[in-house]
Amino acid sequence: PMCAMTAPPPAAALRRWEREQARLRASVVEEDTEQWQKDPSFTGLERVGGVDLSYIKGDDCSACASLVVLSYPALEVLYQDCRMVAVSAPYVSGFLAFREVPFLVEAVQRLQQEEPKLKPQVLLVDGNGLLHPRGFGVACHLGVLTDLPCIGVAKNLLQVDGLAKDELHREQIHSLQREGDTFPLTGASGKLLGMVLRSCNNSSKPLYVSVGHRVCLGTAVRLVHSCCRYRIPEPIRQVREPDAEEQPGAGQQAVEGLWVPSLS
Repeated sequence: PMCAMTAPPPAAALRRWEREQARLRASVVEEDTEQWQKDPSFTGLERVGGVDLSYIKGDDCSACASLVVLSYPALEVLYQDCRMVAVSAPYVSGFLAFREVPFLVEAVQRLQQEEPKLKPQVLLVDGNGLLHPRGFGVACHLGVLTDLPCIGVAKNLLQVDGLAKDELHREQIHSLQREGDTFPLTGASGKLLGMVLRSCNNSSKPLYVSVGHRVCLGTAVRLVHSCCRYRIPEPIRQVREPDAEEQPGAGQQAVEGLWVPSLS
């Protein structure tokens, strides 16, 4: 059934969300806070997490909230959790976190209760961090609420602060000759918002990496690149493998054999 919550929220709700973002934004830490982050080869990093909410085609209010934890540097799956959830908040550009983050926080909390030894030391989030109209994307939001280092990894450029997918941007992407090549995303305000990374030689489509929480941009880019076997870093690629969006009916298979709460 189509979701009743497709109508945009009233202006008062958006103002409340904006205030909430501003309040939480004050807690974002844009520097490395962990010992492993300061090591050139990330010695001490053993577990990298990935989170995602994937929707079942044609249904805006049923989604699979997924969390995976991979070993590092081997990138083998240590933990996987996928629960069907009923999404009630509408999608509003710039406010995605209010729709998705509560379920991702729950997934992290469940892991901490059930398998505390597998708690990830950093989370890669399919979305943006500081690269956001109010400097507080889903990766920042999740980072502040879980107090875990978080990195935003987006597949498309969010056009904020004068950033645009124009001819110059396309030329810059073209200049990324080999994997690991980057160029900075500096907004019209002069603020460095993120980095464009060519993550592998087999794909010329880049990634847009931004700081979420408790990590600096240079470390974020190095870590994302080190997690890439293909274009999309493994923690996000693995969380999206049973992809409900791209295969009709896959949403059901993705949760087969797992405990699924009733949505009634």
